[in-house]
Amino acid sequence: MSKQDQFYEELQDWIEALDNSLISDGKEYSIQLLSALIEEARARGLNTNRLQNWPFKNTVLNDEEVTYPGNWDFEERIRHIIRWNSLLMVLKANKADDLGGHISTYSSAATLYEVGFNHFFRGSDNQLGDLIYFQGHSSPGIYARSFLEGRLTKKQIENFRQEIDGEGLSSYPHPWLMPSYWQFPTVSMGLGPIFGIYQAHVMRYLEKRKLIHNEADRKVWVFCGDGEMDEPESMGAISLAGRENLNNLIFVINCNLQRLDGPVRGNSKIITELAKQFDGAGWNV
Repeated sequence: MSKQDQFYEELQDWIEALDNSLISDGKEYSIQLLSALIEEARARGLNTNRLQNWPFKNTVLNDEEVTYPGNWDFEERIRHIIRWNSLLMVLKANKADDLGGHISTYSSAATLYEVGFNHFFRGSDNQLGDLIYFQGHSSPGIYARSFLEGRLTKKQIENFRQEIDGEGLSSYPHPWLMPSYWQFPTVSMGLGPIFGIYQAHVMRYLEKRKLIHNEADRKVWVFCGDGEMDEPESMGAISLAGRENLNNLIFVINCNLQRLDGPVRGNSKIITELAKQFDGAGWNV
């Protein structure tokens, strides 16, 4: 028997043993077994630091997937319209020498936002709503969605990045320039992540001291990009969230491998790198 055949035969034995453990004792017990095995390997001098990687595809098992709560085809059609409007908004602004905008950010994150808007984000009409830090460079898509809803006028859309006299729209989320629209500033890059962490931290502090009503499902959402995670502010406080067990905080990192000055780190492995950093800081990845 060749070494390769021996490897696959022994691997199959291990897989069958894992399946038996899952069936008879469940996931938690199987995790304990694997963790103990890794510890034994480390005790024997094996380097196990590179063993754990996160797959690029959805990690939810097929039999654990829930039925999509909305009409996917209808929502997809709406996403196409919003993407198109955001694209035209930026292209029109680019005709001026001193204006511009970002196309790829919202185009790659549109599904993330729309699933959030339609099925996750809690409004604040009759309750304490979710707090959302929108990725700064995705603002054209957020404006395009509001235009489709009738919240923004055509004139405002045409004056993207020309907010003089209140007839246009600010380049990025800017509560001082648009106080009735934006809630939090998220530009310069890195402000959204660190603001979101401390927002969730203060909310938890106030809830524990009965200073605000404890809404168990109220979340702080932070949308950011993979290039943005290189900013010191983006990663500088993630260990605080892990130590304080801030399960009211959700980071959504759009990894489109693009940044303003070229590819993100140039290795196409940013997802694995970030997953390890957040896991090491105590996050549920």
